Amino acid sequence: MGASRIKQVGIYVGKHFRLFKNEKGWKTIVFAAIISLLISSVISDKLFTYDMSCWTGFFALVSACIWIGIFNSIQTICKERAIIKREHRTGLHISSYVISHLIYQAVICLVEALLLVAITAIFLPYPDYALLGSSYIEYFISYFLITYAADVLGLAVSSLVKSPATAMTIMPFVLIVQLLFSGVLFTLNGPMQYMADLTISKWGLNATCTSADYNGLESTEKVEMQYKFYEIVEDNNIPLSRDQIDELVDENFEKETNKNYLYTTENLMKQWGILLLHCAVYAAISIISLEFVDKDKR
Repeated sequence: MGASRIKQVGIYVGKHFRLFKNEKGWKTIVFAAIISLLISSVISDKLFTYDMSCWTGFFALVSACIWIGIFNSIQTICKERAIIKREHRTGLHISSYVISHLIYQAVICLVEALLLVAITAIFLPYPDYALLGSSYIEYFISYFLITYAADVLGLAVSSLVKSPATAMTIMPFVLIVQLLFSGVLFTLNGPMQYMADLTISKWGLNATCTSADYNGLESTEKVEMQYKFYEIVEDNNIPLSRDQIDELVDENFEKETNKNYLYTTENLMKQWGILLLHCAVYAAISIISLEFVDKDKR
C-alpha cells in the first residue's frame, strides 16, 4: 500500500472515531451489553456439563454475536454513499476507506467481545481446562472473530444496498440464513450442508463447542435414558439398583463423536481460520462493490 493510501487510512480511522464520539456510537456497545446480559441470564448453567446444553447454549451466544456484529455496521457505508462517490472522484482510494472501517470496527468488536466474556462469566462458570491455557482467552477470541465476521458481512451488505432503510430491511433475512443453516434448528442434508459452510454461525458454533470439549461432555441423551430406566424399575419394583442401571446404560450407550468439535488445537485453529476467511471475503466484496461507485446513479 502506497504512502497516500496509508495516510488516507489514518485520516478515515480518525474520522470514524470522531463520529463515534459525536454521534453517540457508544449506543451500539450498550446494545451489545444488553443483548449479552439477556442471553447470559437464560442459558443453562449446565453449559459445560451436558452436550445438549452446550450445543443450544453456544448456539444462542453465537447468534447474539452475529446479531451484534451485523447491527454494528449494516448502515455504515450506505449512509455515506454520496460522500464516498464525491471523495472517490477527488482521490479517495476505496481500499483505504474500507480498511479504515475494518480497523475501526475491529476495535468496537474487541470491546463487545470483552463485554460478552465478562457478562457471561457472571452467570456461567467457565471451565478450568483450555487448549490455549485460559478458557477466557479462548472464548474471547471466538466471540471476537464471530462478531467481527458478522460485522464485516454487515459492511459488505451496506456497500451493496441503496439506503439505510434497505439495509435494515435486508438484515433480518441475513440473520435468518445464519440461523437456518447453522445446523442446530434443522438437520441439513445434501446441498444444504454446503450452504452451511458459507455461514458464520456454523464455524462459530464449531469453535465454541471445540473449546468446550463437546465430545467429552456428559451425554444428555444418556442421562435421559438413565432416568427413564429409573422410573421403569421403581414403578415395576424390579430389583435393580441405580448403580446397576447406570452400568447397563454405559454398556449399551455409545456417544457419537462429532468431528467438527474435536478437542484439538488444530481443529480450533481451523475454525478461527475459516472465520478470518469470511472476514477477508466480505471485505473484498465491499471493496469491489465500492470501486464502481462512480457509475452509481443512486
